[in-house]
Amino acid sequence: MTSRETTGLLPRSAEDRVVGAEGRSLSDWAALLGFGAIQWPWLLMSLRGGTRAEKRALLDRLGLPHDALPNLGSWKADTGLLTLVADHILAEKPRTIVEFGTGASTLIVAQALKLAGGGDFLSFEQHPEFVQATREWLHAHGLEADLRAVPLRPSPGGWPGLWYDHGDLPERIEFMLIDGPPWTIHPFTRGAAATLFDRIAPGGVVMLDDAARPGERVVARRWRKEWPDFDFRLLKSGTKGTLVGRRKR
Repeated sequence: MTSRETTGLLPRSAEDRVVGAEGRSLSDWAALLGFGAIQWPWLLMSLRGGTRAEKRALLDRLGLPHDALPNLGSWKADTGLLTLVADHILAEKPRTIVEFGTGASTLIVAQALKLAGGGDFLSFEQHPEFVQATREWLHAHGLEADLRAVPLRPSPGGWPGLWYDHGDLPERIEFMLIDGPPWTIHPFTRGAAATLFDRIAPGGVVMLDDAARPGERVVARRWRKEWPDFDFRLLKSGTKGTLVGRRKR
């Protein structure tokens, strides 16, 4: 069910709660089918969530038991992304973190933030049962976070697909982690996160998971063009790649 459990190759999207939607257009279906046909190699590579040694090293560094992350891979975060996230929080100690896509990364963010001295952590997810299961997961390890189940809505900012109906957000965000919605909604659906980039503090960072996939590469090209005050780098650690963007000071 949640990211603690074993999952299949594709994310669940057919039951996503959506507000104000009229269904996919023909162009949306064409993009989904077209990108789905070319990105199977990336999907197959993503089945590998990282080695046991990599997972143990990450959990040891964070002081978590070795069974805290029993299953990784598929549409969930892999050890490459989770290690990048932990390293960033422990080194830079962001005090305001916003995450889109609750799951394995939520546990890592919460623990790393606790070790870094604490702060505000807000995580959005469209599946209420995922949120509840993740909340219980965090509580089992003595952790807290502001987890919110929200429906999806048609993407703002001229982006296709759907985005989170998140409501008010902090005016100043020091770290934003983007690990949703799933590509099966639209290959470019995560691009709408850019509508929040004006809230990223100078020196703040955004991370986009699955950045090696063809759809996310298109998103990254548009972000680079529209947001020249960010330095974007594609890091190929892990199996799926992570786009890291830092706002210039």
